[in-house]
Amino acid sequence: MTRQRFLLAVAGLAMSTLVSAQEHVRVFAAGSLRAALTEAGAAFKAKTGTDVAFTFGASGLLRDRLAKGEAADVFASANVEHPAALAKLGLAGAVRVFTRNELCALVSPKVSVLPETLLKVMQDPAIKLGISTPRADPSGDYAMQVFDKAGALAGKPVGDALRAKALQLTGGPNSPPPPPDRSVYGELVATGKADIFLTYCTNATLAVRETPVLKKLALPAELAVGADYGLVAMPPAGGKGEPFAAFLLSAESQAVFARFGFGLAPK
Repeated sequence: MTRQRFLLAVAGLAMSTLVSAQEHVRVFAAGSLRAALTEAGAAFKAKTGTDVAFTFGASGLLRDRLAKGEAADVFASANVEHPAALAKLGLAGAVRVFTRNELCALVSPKVSVLPETLLKVMQDPAIKLGISTPRADPSGDYAMQVFDKAGALAGKPVGDALRAKALQLTGGPNSPPPPPDRSVYGELVATGKADIFLTYCTNATLAVRETPVLKKLALPAELAVGADYGLVAMPPAGGKGEPFAAFLLSAESQAVFARFGFGLAPK
C-alpha cells in the first residue's frame, strides 16, 4: 500500500469512527433506572435507529462527573436537585420530572416487622439499618427525610438516633461496586450486612424477585417519602440528547416505567 493510500485509509477509518460515535446518545442515569431505561433505550433504537449508551451510577456522583466536564447528552437523575445544579451552571437545559418513585424497606426474613411496627424495629440496637450514601446518592437523602419524619413523630432524639445508627453501605465514592447482574440491596440484606435497608420500592421489588425470601415493606403513611426523578438534555440547546429526553416523556416510555413500578410523570 502506498503512503497516500495508507493515509486515506486511516482518514476513512477515523471518519467512520467519528460518525459511529455521533450516532450514539450518551445517557448518564441513576442506577435505580437501569432495568427500565435499558428497555426504553431498546425501544428508542427500534424507533429511530439510534443507539443509546448508558452510564449508570449514584446520581450525585454522576452530577460531579458532568460538572467536571465529562460528556453526556442526557442526565436522568433520581432527584431534581442534581440536574438543576447542572442547569444553573449553564451545562444543561430545563429540568423535567419524567417519573416518580417511593421509599420502601427491604427486610431480612429473620426480622418480624409490619408497617405499623417499622419505626420501633428500626430503633432496636440489634437491627442493622442500611441506607445509601447521602449527598452522593439521592436514596440516602430520602432515607434522611424518613428519619426527619420519625423525629417529628416520636421526638428529635429518635430521628437523631436513626441517623447515627444508619449504615451507609452503597452509593458513595468509596463504596464497593455493585454486582453487575444482581441487586446490590438484595445482596446486602441476604448476606446479613443489613437487616433492613431503606431503598426505592422499585429496587426492593427487583431484590425480592431475585431473592424471594426477602420482604418488601411499604413505609407507614407518617414516614412515607416520595422521589421525583428529573432529567435534562445536555448541552442546553442544539444537542442530540433532546429526542431521547422527549422520548422518555412519551406514552411509550411511561408505560415502560409503569411496568417496572415507577410512577407516571406529571401531565
